[in-house]
Formats: sequence, structure tokens, C-alpha cells
Amino acid sequence: MRILVTGGAGFIGSHLVEALLARGDEVTVLDNLSTGRRGNLAAVADHPGLRFVEGDVRDAQRLVGALAGAEAVFHLAAHVGVRWIVRHSLESLRNNVIGTMTLLDEVARRGLRLVLFSSSEVYGKGRGEPLDERDDLAIGAPSVARWSYATGKAVDEALALAYHAERGLPVTIVRCFNTCGPRQTDRFGMVLPTFIRQALAATPLTVHGDGRQTRCFSYVGDVVRGALMLHALPAAHGEIFNVGNDEEVAIIDLARKIVALTGSTSTIQVVPYAQVFGEAFEDIRRRVPALEKIRAFVGYEPRVALDELLQLTVASFRARGAAPVAPAETAATRSLAP
Repeated sequence: MRILVTGGAGFIGSHLVEALLARGDEVTVLDNLSTGRRGNLAAVADHPGLRFVEGDVRDAQRLVGALAGAEAVFHLAAHVGVRWIVRHSLESLRNNVIGTMTLLDEVARRGLRLVLFSSSEVYGKGRGEPLDERDDLAIGAPSVARWSYATGKAVDEALALAYHAERGLPVTIVRCFNTCGPRQTDRFGMVLPTFIRQALAATPLTVHGDGRQTRCFSYVGDVVRGALMLHALPAAHGEIFNVGNDEEVAIIDLARKIVALTGSTSTIQVVPYAQVFGEAFEDIRRRVPALEKIRAFVGYEPRVALDELLQLTVASFRARGAAPVAPAETAATRSLAP
């Protein structure tokens, strides 16, 4: 197929591009390189099936050019990382929502198959149980900046489903849960690469809160495989799916695992949220995906467990010569990454 991947120079997007090219597709990447990097596509830069278009998905003219000849679209272009979102909420909302609106108009006009990447953040505070696609969303107050990302992604989902219901757009929504692996950066506060970089630099691993909040970390290859399985299934049109891994770990235990795996001399420091973000900051105690729906639809199972994921990611950091973490980079909102 001829496929457009928006945000294809990002972490998840670049892995998806590699998988599409490997199966014989022709791929156009549209990316403004605000958070993505051309270097993420280095392994396929000379592939005859790859076309790179530098541009913003909000630029309708640029988008139309990138869509030329496309038969399907994977939409990943978005501002990412809670640290960035909290500091730049207005621009992030404008980018994430207006970008999706612009894309949906053009894709619906052409009747193209669309996979829209969303985030576990839309579940908000949750209810303490594994998060099911049918659950009500419990997003916090608009006055708390950390919820702006969740709000924007929820709007994206509602828009996509409205296009499906009213214009017949064949769209599937995937909600990712802490997708990790080689090439992920800690520039935007994601917990796993931040901890690894700190450990390799022998600096303290800073855990915000009490460290008992739990998350599930998903190997990027599993997430890409799940999205491709759903893309191939017409019955998935108009549906939302959790994609990831349901192996749960407390953040402080994750820090301990990384220290042990790297053989680091780093200590682990617990820092109260209020000390970093003020009294208004809100976190989620538990975020675990229910995977029954994607299992029922396409037989998806995560293949890479947490320990293997950590080994793969540490190896990738060592291979590229990880540099020490700058003070401003240390674990900000680490457990909140989508």
C-alpha cells in the first residue's frame, strides 16, 4: 500500500515506518521535526519506498501534497511529553486538536483508512481498576495544566468518531500506554529513558511522589504490531482499543530495576510532587490497560516483558553513548508519559 505516517520521524512513528517498509509498503512521512528527528529514520533513509516531507499537519497545502497517492494514514503527529505539555499547554492544544481536525477533513474527503494514535492519558484519574475502553473518562479540572493533553486527545477521539458516524470515515483509535524502547528520548520527561540516562551517568534517580504509583510499560514493537493488526481489520472501524502491556510495576521498583540492570552506583531520591510542581499538581495512582478487547478482535498479545524491554532500551542508550542528564531534564512528570 501507499501510506502516509504523520509524525513519522518521532519515536513510535519511526518504528512504524520501518515496519511498513519492511512489509513492502511505500511510505510518506510528514513531520515538522518539532519533537521528531530525521535521525530516527537513519536506518531507512535511503529506502526507495520512503518519501520525507517536512511540514506541519496543520498546513493544509502541505498536508494535501503529502497525501498524494495515499491509500491509508497513520496519524501520530502531536506534541508529546507531559513536561512540554504543562509548560506549553496552549500551543500543544492548538497543535494536537487543530492538526487532527485538518487531517480528518482531508482524509474523510478521500475516504482513506485511518489509524489515530491516542493515549492512556484520556482515562484521566481512572478508578483504580484496569482501564476498559468503555469506561467513563475522569479527566481533572481545566485549571490543572497537566490535564490539557488528555483533554486534547479526548477531543481528537470524539472528532474522529463523529467523522466515522456522520461521514463514514473508516477510522480506528489506539490508546497507547507508556510506549518505550530503543530511540526513545528523555527530552520530554518520559520516565524510562530518564531513569536509564541518570543511571548510566551515575546521578541520582529522582522519583516524584512516594514512588508507589504504578504503570505498565509497552515495547514499541508490540504497539506497532498491534496497530498494524487493527489496521487490517474492517471490523475495527469506529472502535477504540487499548494497545500495550498489562504487566504492572511501581515507579520506585522500576528505578531499582534500572539501577541493578545497569550496575549503577546511583542512589534513588524520592521528591514530593509539591516541591517540583506546587500543591495543585495531580497524579494517578494506578494505570493498567484492560486488553480483552484487542485480544478478542485480533488475538493481540504483548511479546516483550518488562525485563526484556529494559535490557533492549539500556543497550540502545549504551550504543549511542548516552550523555549525563542536565538538571532541567531530571524526571519531570516522569510517570505521566503517554
